[in-house]
Amino acid sequence: MPDDGDDFFSLLELTEYEATALEELLLLGRTTAPDLAEATGIPKARIYGVLDELSETGYIKIIPGRPKQYQPHDPEAIVDRAIMNRQDSYERFKQQATSAADEFVDSYSPVRNRAVDDLSPTEDLFYVVDVGEPSEQETGRLFREAQDNVHVLTKSFGYIDAIEPAMRSAIDAGVTVDVLMLAPDHLTKENRAEQQEIRSFLVDNFPSVTVRITNRILPWRGTFIDPDLQYQTGQGLLLVEQEDVPNHLRQAAVTENPAFVAGLWQYFDLLWRHESEPADDVID
Repeated sequence: MPDDGDDFFSLLELTEYEATALEELLLLGRTTAPDLAEATGIPKARIYGVLDELSETGYIKIIPGRPKQYQPHDPEAIVDRAIMNRQDSYERFKQQATSAADEFVDSYSPVRNRAVDDLSPTEDLFYVVDVGEPSEQETGRLFREAQDNVHVLTKSFGYIDAIEPAMRSAIDAGVTVDVLMLAPDHLTKENRAEQQEIRSFLVDNFPSVTVRITNRILPWRGTFIDPDLQYQTGQGLLLVEQEDVPNHLRQAAVTENPAFVAGLWQYFDLLWRHESEPADDVID
């Protein structure tokens, strides 16, 4: 299979035999089931079932005759059909989920809405995730769910690769993104170089993102979205500064408490307005 096609084949959710048969058909153009079985090593007892499945998903067509022949659709048509198949699958899931939703809500809402006295103090304020991939996934979720604005408080934004697609989607949807970074003087040589590279990347690829630099030592870092001083909206993720604790042993706090997020935003806003300067003014 050509390297450039590997990613797309993996998206089709085919079995190994189906992927092998489709690839070979794309290379051959048209052939019979026995010849395809011989060319691919797929057992003859399985080849007809494999081809029928590829036909049902719309990736190949059957040419009548004695014997029948099988021919792939054009690659562009296969791409279109794959997208349509996924859309159809989602619509079926949506219908099933909608029909089952009422019973689900009725069953679990009483548990979710149990008396506050039954809850531990932390359950309503935040929950924790491990730092690394889990915290990056939560940060990406925040970008995807943001409606108006995202605020990022970070040393160098070193995890941008993990959340770049979500950030791009947010910006394309009209969400404002502000990033407050720590002054290079407070960074290690490695982090200073990383920050400079990421600042340049943002200028080139996300010109709408506003970056400012603060000289204030940061007691925490994180991301929060849609703060509201009326405490109606807001979510966030934060890490308390713990230089002596390795990242793999640390945890991040995720909050959906609008009042808590409003407090985080006020701290951010004070730094942004009074104790920071535009990134372009900072000489590394």
